[in-house]
Amino acid sequence: MNAMAYATTTTRILRQLRADHRTVAMIVLVPSLLMTLLYFMYQNSPAGPDGRTLFDRIAVTMLGILPFVVMFLVTSIAMQRERSSGTLERLLTTPLTKTALLGGYGSAFSLAAAVQAGLACAVSFGLLGVRSSGSVLWVLVVAVLVAVLGVSLGLLCSAFARTEFQAVQFMPVLVIPQFLLCGLLVPREDLPDWLRWISNVLPLSYAVEALQQITRNPGTTAVMVRDLVVVAVFAATALALGAATLRRRTP
Repeated sequence: MNAMAYATTTTRILRQLRADHRTVAMIVLVPSLLMTLLYFMYQNSPAGPDGRTLFDRIAVTMLGILPFVVMFLVTSIAMQRERSSGTLERLLTTPLTKTALLGGYGSAFSLAAAVQAGLACAVSFGLLGVRSSGSVLWVLVVAVLVAVLGVSLGLLCSAFARTEFQAVQFMPVLVIPQFLLCGLLVPREDLPDWLRWISNVLPLSYAVEALQQITRNPGTTAVMVRDLVVVAVFAATALALGAATLRRRTP
């Protein structure tokens, strides 16, 4: 990968993001606002024997799910917008490699995801009083990693879409099933065998499991480390497949 081309692409995307105030607001504020909404939804729920409310039990997990959903949606639409405007077509006629191009997009949106995850964790643990047995820093690491996964999958899906509407259509195909089967609504071990097998090949399942490990354990566990590695591999693989499948519309 050409380092100069990679850095130039990353800088260009960051400048475009900074100029698009609505996208910036969606990336940075939406997860924090949704966490606040969840807090008030469960405000009157009784605390359990351990003193933790229902909100405490799901909040840490949602800190991984919400960035994943938001970054998938924003990235897939932004990349498709580049394609429809002709910018991507022009870039693909230059010596800029597809790996550098997708890497620049991934890095720019991943930096935005880090800001998003940091603010969401600050609001949740600082203002909303979320409690976790594990370190808040580990929650932040997982939240950023899952957001990067959303970026990578969004870039991959945008390669197969011709319009922004088609890019959004991938959401019920790739995002919602992962949300349903990740272990938040029903423990994965309680799923029917065939659904559990599907859950075992979905990256969000491992992210949720890592966050649940952080919630229950004060220290680092082998399961948590394994889950983080699996999510990182999924993210890298999706980005590589996105570069491999990226094509010009005209010969």
